[in-house]
Parts: sequence; structure tokens; C-alpha cells
Amino acid sequence: MNLRSLLRDWPTDVASARALQEALSERVIREDALGPVHRVAGVDVGFEDGGKTTRAAVAVLDFPGLELQQQAIARRPTVFPYIPGYLSFRELPAVLQALARLPQLPDLLLCDGQGLAHPRRFGLACHLGVLTDLPSIGVAKSRLIGEHEEVPADKGSWVPLTHKGEVVGAVVRTRTNVSPLFISIGHRVSLETAIDYVLRCTTRYRLPETTRHAHRLASG
Repeated sequence: MNLRSLLRDWPTDVASARALQEALSERVIREDALGPVHRVAGVDVGFEDGGKTTRAAVAVLDFPGLELQQQAIARRPTVFPYIPGYLSFRELPAVLQALARLPQLPDLLLCDGQGLAHPRRFGLACHLGVLTDLPSIGVAKSRLIGEHEEVPADKGSWVPLTHKGEVVGAVVRTRTNVSPLFISIGHRVSLETAIDYVLRCTTRYRLPETTRHAHRLASG
């Protein structure tokens, strides 16, 4: 992964960011195009210095054992304002730097954010997946767009998340009687496969272990 080339001409305004989202969204692969998964990574981002510094964390776990194997943290000056729908432009420069510090890239990324469940079908998980060509999944704690029916209370239950007549994700109960998560395709993973991996990475808590490890690192 060539970090310098990925960050060359990085957008710093909404107009150029939107144009890039619309162009790159066509490159998202919505079917399974991933090999054997032995290493899953959680990706999360926090901010320091009142938002002036972006702190990204990547935690790599073995799969299916879910034991922490590697981790990386990167800090970079924040280069894009906080605007819903454009968070990847604010967070990904540091995420890419953290990934570049790993001795070996993971087989699958679980991102704390949206994938296809995004107004332009290009949330953070799609953006990161397309830039790195790594299979990726969006694992969000809240809904950005779309409508859905009530999710049954049992762990493993899910219902489609739809937006403008298109299924853009799934609302998944990862723990019985606990608020669901919003799962969507990032890149090179079908929705059904994405749901399966998120559930297999979730143990006793609402969030998958990948996200829990990455969040602790990103939060300091």
C-alpha cells in the first residue's frame, strides 16, 4: 500500500469530496471476492487537541479465535471538517497511515462506520475498501439513512435496511434484547457474508471484538 499516492490530492472541501465519492462508488464490489479469512481487523478513529489531531487505530485479531495479534496507532493533523456523510475524508488519512504500519495487512476490515448505507452509497467502509482493495464491512452503531421494520429480539435476528427502494444494509441484533447494529457492504463482501462475519466476531457484547479492541486504542 503506497500511502503517499493514496493521500495525493486528498479533498479538503465538500464539492471535491462529493465528486470523488460519486466517481469511486462505481468501483465498489458488492459480491464476495475475498479469500480465506485468518486475520480480521477493527478500525476506529478518535480525536485529540479539540479535534485538531486525528487518532486512528487498527486492531488485528486472529479468526475465528479472536485473539489480539497486532495493533497500530497513527496520529495526523485533521484535514477535513466534521460533516455527516463525509466523515471518511476526515478520518481515513490517519487510518491509512495506521494500516501502513502493520507488518501484514489483514484479510478483512470491520470499520466503525457506514458502507453502502450512505446517501451516495460510499461510506467510510466503502472508501477504505476501494482505496486499499481489502474486503471491508461497515459496522455502525446508529442509522445514517434508510428505513427498516422492527428487529426480532433474539441475537442473530436481522431485517433489511432500505433507502429509496434499494437494500443498503441490514439491522442486526448482535445480542438478545440489546439495540441492534447497522451492517452494510464495504467492498468485496456480500451483505449476507458481512452479517455472518460480524456475528462470528461478536461474543458477549453488542459490538464485535474487532471494534471493541480498536475503540480502546483510538480512545487512548
